[in-house]
Amino acid sequence: MKFGLDRFLNDSTLRAPLAGKRVALLAHPASVTPDLTHALDAIAALPDVQLTAAFGPQHGIKGDKQDNMMESPDFLDPIHGIPVFSLYGEVRRPTDAMLATFDVLLVDLQDLGCRIYTFITTLRYVLEAAAQHGKSVWVLDRPNPAGRPVEGLSLRAGWESFVGAGAMPMRHGLTMGELGLWFIDQLKLDVDYRVITLQGWQPESKPGYGWPLGEREWVNPSPNAPNLSMARCYAGTVMLEGATLSEGRGTTRPLELFGAPDIDACAVIRTMQAMAPHWLHGCILRECWFEPTFHKHVGKLCAGVQIHVEAPHYDYATFRPWRVQALAFKAIRQLYPDYALWRDFPYEYAFGKLPIDVINGSPLLREWVDDAQASPADLDALTIPDEQAWAEARQPFLLY
Repeated sequence: MKFGLDRFLNDSTLRAPLAGKRVALLAHPASVTPDLTHALDAIAALPDVQLTAAFGPQHGIKGDKQDNMMESPDFLDPIHGIPVFSLYGEVRRPTDAMLATFDVLLVDLQDLGCRIYTFITTLRYVLEAAAQHGKSVWVLDRPNPAGRPVEGLSLRAGWESFVGAGAMPMRHGLTMGELGLWFIDQLKLDVDYRVITLQGWQPESKPGYGWPLGEREWVNPSPNAPNLSMARCYAGTVMLEGATLSEGRGTTRPLELFGAPDIDACAVIRTMQAMAPHWLHGCILRECWFEPTFHKHVGKLCAGVQIHVEAPHYDYATFRPWRVQALAFKAIRQLYPDYALWRDFPYEYAFGKLPIDVINGSPLLREWVDDAQASPADLDALTIPDEQAWAEARQPFLLY
């Protein structure tokens, strides 16, 4: 299997349209070749590419910013002597001065297949800026490690944010290259856009499904994305960022587990199994204990639940992480009706809205959790039409 970067580096005919053009690169730590050379170094070494600038998304091009809402500065690359601009610092969108440094922007970002992962919002923003300033954008495509499944409520109008780039479900099932096509269509952008496609991607095939397991090293695209299991769980566990429960930041298994000092994890699992056993297919839940070294509940012993999604428990076709996590919230609400479950702060600078609502793109999930009379069937009734509509709407943009 070849990623877009691999094909770009190995086939000079793909690069031929860049002759005489100034080229910039938008990348992060997972932007690497099969031998783990970073894209910045690999592209800078090409004799036929004039690399004049680089950009980093959230967590920085080096991936050194551990937590959310930690901004990265601009700097001069000491090896290549080019400016490296931050798109998660003083600005989220490229400025006129940044845009003046290049003609073509190469985007090489490993995504996790989840609407809230901010790299797709950055893709939208650079496409909009490129359309306004007559720049070209090329996506060097990478696989969606969560594969093709679609899940979750679609973002509602008026709930767009840096963690909500458009009206798609939580788990969109597209690659970055395909998302670019969808953004261009939805936003009616007039922009020169190309996708250097994947070769040999088989998202429905085991053992890795969306990810070429055994063929490529996993490199963290962000600091708390340490492995394929996290990528599979993320479309559900990311909702924990809007809850008072720990999502495992400050442990070695972030965003694969949840917990708190004041819950009974076994009781939570039993309640989940009683409420909607059909939502728990494709994974196995295990009681665990952990003490975060930073972030929520730091230094406190937490009773937790780990979501296991490796063989033999993982079933690609039936695992639904968004429903698993929604069910966990529902179980906690049933066991502890007055539990202070929802955080309240300007998550990703979205003022005046609860983080759980910003994450979900509407209050619907939270309202379902908090309604003692609402059943799993009620959430399905809200969600399934969104999932079916998206599965149809994305069809024209599928490249694989």
